[in-house]
Amino acid sequence: MMKILYAIQGTGNGHLTRAIALLPELQKHGHVDILISGEQCEIALPFPVKYRFKGLSFFFGKKGGVDVWRTYLQANTKQLLSDIKKLPVNDYDLVISDFEPVSAWACLLAKRDCVGLSNQIATIHPSAPRPKRKDLLGWMVLKRYAPTNINYGFHYKAFDLNIFTPVIRDEVRNIKVTNKGHYVVYLPSYSDDKIIKQLSRLPVAKWEVFSKTTTVERVEGTIHIQPLDNKKFTAAMASCEGVLCNAGFGTTSEALYLGKKLCVIPMKGQYEQACNAEFLKKMKISVVKKLKRKHLPKIADWMENGTNTKVNYVDQRNLIVGKIVIHAGKNLSAEYIGEEQFLFQ
Repeated sequence: MMKILYAIQGTGNGHLTRAIALLPELQKHGHVDILISGEQCEIALPFPVKYRFKGLSFFFGKKGGVDVWRTYLQANTKQLLSDIKKLPVNDYDLVISDFEPVSAWACLLAKRDCVGLSNQIATIHPSAPRPKRKDLLGWMVLKRYAPTNINYGFHYKAFDLNIFTPVIRDEVRNIKVTNKGHYVVYLPSYSDDKIIKQLSRLPVAKWEVFSKTTTVERVEGTIHIQPLDNKKFTAAMASCEGVLCNAGFGTTSEALYLGKKLCVIPMKGQYEQACNAEFLKKMKISVVKKLKRKHLPKIADWMENGTNTKVNYVDQRNLIVGKIVIHAGKNLSAEYIGEEQFLFQ
C-alpha cells in the first residue's frame, strides 16, 4: 500500500476545504497522513491530523492587509528549521504540499520529489495574468515559500495541461441555490467596526457579515455580524444576492460556481490575491481597491448593476489525483524537468 503525506497550509480556509474534497480520492491509492502548519484556520477537519506545526504563518490585520509586524513577531525560525529537519519525508512514497513550507523544504533537504498542488503554483505560471505593478517580495514569496519540483496548479480557467479548474466541495455542489436578497461579506483583514462603518454608507441592504474575530452575534441596523461558521457561511452564500470578499481563491471560486454576483477587494500585501483579481477582471468581475469611502460608489454600482457570473466547474478530482499518483516513487524525466523549469521562469 502506498504511503502518502498530504501537507496543507493552515493560513486561511481555501487550502483546507480543498483538502477535505481531495482526501477521499487520495485514500483510494493508499494510506494518507495529514500535516497542517499555520495558525489562522477556522475549519474543523473531519479526519485525523498526524503532524501539526506552527510553520510560517501570515497574520491578518484590521485595515485590509497582512499584519507584517505581528507576522514577524510570531515567526519562530529556530522551531521552523527543527520541524523541517525532523519531518520523516523519506518514510513516504508520495509527498504533496499545498503551499505548505515544512514538507516542501524537508523534501528539498532530503533531495526527493515533492508534489506542489495549489493556486499559488498556477499564479506564477507564465501564462497567468498578473498586475502591471510589480511586487518583487510578493513574487519571491510565491516562488520560494514552499518550493516543489513536480507542480500542479488551480486557477479560474485551465490554461495549461497541469493547471486545473477549482476543486469545489461536495457541500457546495449539492446545495440548493436560491436568492433571498441578502449580501454575504467575508473580509477577514478588516475589523468588524471598519466593515460596519463602510457598509452603513451604502444603499440599504441586508448584510450577512462573517467575522474571524467575533465570538458573539450582533446586529447593527441591517448588518448582521456573526462568527465564521463553515456550514452557515455556505448556506448564506447559496441563498444570497451577491458576495463581497477578498480575492482569495476558495471563496471566489465557490461564488462563481454558485452563479452569485461577486465583488472582490484584494488583501494588501498578498500578491496572490492581486493576481487573482487580475484574472477576475478578465472575467468581468468587479474589483475594488480598498474598503474606503472613496471606493464605495463602485460597490454601490455593483449592487445596482452587477451581473451574475456562473461557471460550471467540472469535478476533476479523480483526474487530478490520478496524474499525481503516476509520479509517485519515480524520478522526473528530462522532458518533464524541462516543463517544470518553464513553469517557474
